[in-house]
Amino acid sequence: MFCVAPPESEAKMNITKGGLVLFSANSNSSCMELSKKIAERLGVEMGKVQVYQEPDRETRVQIQESVRGKDVFIIQTVSKDVNTTIMELLIMVYACKTSCAKSIIGVIPYFPYSKQCKMRKRGSIVSKLLASMMCKAGLTHLITMDLHQKEIQGFFNIPVDNLRASPFLLQYIQEEIPDYRNAVIVAKSPASAKRAQSFAERLRLGIAVIHGEAQDAESDLVDGRHSPPMVRSAAAIHPSLEIPMLIPKEKPPITVVGDVGGRTAVIVDDIIDDVDSFLAAAETLKERGAYKIFVMATHGLLSSDAPRLIEESAIDEVVVTNTVPHEIQKLQCPKIKTVDISMILSEAIRRIHNGESMSYLFRNIGLDD
Repeated sequence: MFCVAPPESEAKMNITKGGLVLFSANSNSSCMELSKKIAERLGVEMGKVQVYQEPDRETRVQIQESVRGKDVFIIQTVSKDVNTTIMELLIMVYACKTSCAKSIIGVIPYFPYSKQCKMRKRGSIVSKLLASMMCKAGLTHLITMDLHQKEIQGFFNIPVDNLRASPFLLQYIQEEIPDYRNAVIVAKSPASAKRAQSFAERLRLGIAVIHGEAQDAESDLVDGRHSPPMVRSAAAIHPSLEIPMLIPKEKPPITVVGDVGGRTAVIVDDIIDDVDSFLAAAETLKERGAYKIFVMATHGLLSSDAPRLIEESAIDEVVVTNTVPHEIQKLQCPKIKTVDISMILSEAIRRIHNGESMSYLFRNIGLDD
């Protein structure tokens, strides 16, 4: 298991060179809590800026202090109005660029549109488009956390630091789950088995995988490039051309690979948004004799009726980090708990500003983490 910061980090946290400016690009006050925690850890004041919506819904940004020759860090947490959030960020980045900032570093704990990172039938790779827009606006560096697919880093032509929340979640399991040694780490589908294996190996616990559920939308949709050509087109290429058809998938009955009877089941994933798959997994685990069920994820989007469904489900507790604000959801569902990750974000900002190595924050992290 690995730590997030060195023992002396608390003493060093407030030591930053001059020329650092910290902005929050959110017009929504509920999204500024993480920014305030980061500023408090760094020992700096939040930069003076106004971000608001005009009556015609246009976004306006007014920077109210000089950023010339300074390292500007723009913290943007994603609200429910994701498109407005993106425009706020892009306009602020461009405003800093035209105001001659030395560098503009985006701190985006949850990268929006990250689930749209693969080609779909007659669709587009939206996360690639968003990456291009950020770079074009003037972003020079990106700090994010637990990208949905690590390959998204390749969409940028600027440095990207993809931090991990797993140390905080592992610490929560050890300190807050009673008798965690009797727990088992669960992957709700084979797609999340690597993440579950990483947690299990670090905690020295067993692993279970639920197989046979309805697949995620990512693997269920057909890539447009696999569309079979019309018979007329095929004949025009070659009269005897016969393209073999792929045998359609047939989902097997739901099975749990691994023993969960009488044990605490901890389901791990990177995002919890639509909770239907988590609820189905919890029901399956209960039927197999699981004692308690915890769900742990980095990004708690918790859209729509997620709080109500969780409250009425067999899940005992849902643990997420504060990469996305969810205070309203917590009021609706006491089962939702929050882990603060402002420490690693503030340490990343301090190291980048002071020109220090970032390698310490990635110690013991493998390709599958």
